[in-house]
Amino acid sequence: MVKRIYVVGTADTKGEELAYLADIIAASGAAVARVDVGTRGALVPVDVAARDVAAWHPDGTSAALVSNDRGTAVAAMGEAFARFAASRHDIAGIIGIGGGGGTSIVTAGMRALPLGLPKIMVSTLASGDTAPYVDVSDIVMMPSVTDMAGLNRLSRAVLHNAAQAIVGMAAHPAPAVEGKPALGLTMFGVTTPCVTAMVEKLRVDHDCMVFHATGTGGRTMEKLADSGLLSGVLDITTTEVCDLLFGGVLPATPDRFGAIARTKLPYVGSVGALDMVNFWAPSTVPEKYRDRLFYPHNPNVTLMRTTAEECRQIGEWIGERLSRCEGPVRFLIPEKGVSALDSEGGAFFDAEADAALFEAIERTIRPTADRRVERLPLHINDPAFAEAAVAAFREIASH
Repeated sequence: MVKRIYVVGTADTKGEELAYLADIIAASGAAVARVDVGTRGALVPVDVAARDVAAWHPDGTSAALVSNDRGTAVAAMGEAFARFAASRHDIAGIIGIGGGGGTSIVTAGMRALPLGLPKIMVSTLASGDTAPYVDVSDIVMMPSVTDMAGLNRLSRAVLHNAAQAIVGMAAHPAPAVEGKPALGLTMFGVTTPCVTAMVEKLRVDHDCMVFHATGTGGRTMEKLADSGLLSGVLDITTTEVCDLLFGGVLPATPDRFGAIARTKLPYVGSVGALDMVNFWAPSTVPEKYRDRLFYPHNPNVTLMRTTAEECRQIGEWIGERLSRCEGPVRFLIPEKGVSALDSEGGAFFDAEADAALFEAIERTIRPTADRRVERLPLHINDPAFAEAAVAAFREIASH
């Protein structure tokens, strides 16, 4: 299969720039695929028409190409392009151009591609807040400086440089990493002793990547899993689910654990920091929670203890999703506490809430020969718990 550099943009409004960029890349000797993601007719020749991209939308081509509402059409084309991009196996690199709408569409597709695959987005928005476009991917955002309303001496220079960059990236891909297989681990301050002890035991024969469980951390770890860059996951700190369900500021997405189901990677999970929901300074706590139990982690972070009913919902949510995982799963329950704050005498110690959490998980996760829940008479930060988690991982990873 011939690998090609995909040059993507809205050929109905940025056709001149799209053609110029593609011609420079083609002149370097690279194979090029010109892809139109516009919602109206293309003004220049393309290799992949907008209707062929739009056909990947779950509601069909008309979802992106018929709507008279620009916002609706852009969102639909973005979803279609993400599905289209994920289906391609001939992408050596991808470069996009766009203003607001084009950037939204093109980066949606870039985010669906594996980490490590070269991605450059030349955008009028690249000097502002790029988080909505980059998210947890490795997209390189390059400012267009001028608006894309026809070529000029400055836009030609910017596009020329972008073309040379994507050609170089595609021609010289990063070498395959040899050595220890990589593992993803999740950690919070209140589970640090556990995860640190696990890393010490695992680093002898694994490359341990620890992710701070702040919403983006969990998503980054799962993106690596989906990209084939991890050989297993030790997800001890699943606290992002609390913020997702109860309005905290460090939430997971509804796709939490989705990569584990899709990849069937060996997975050891636990209930780390499921005793808390995160908010910023006390003034940011929603009014409906004002009478709850709080712990000031620092002046800018306020932790709220989860109740027994909330813990039941959290346990059911996690259990239902892990039940979709057909790879080897071990979920370990530390009966003496789930965080540094949740030990007997601690600020968040609540045996009733913990019991509700543990019961919901055991009741909801459907057991199989490869999917098991195990209770341990330990606190999550006890050295013996870390030893048990490592032993569980080594056992399932060896099969």
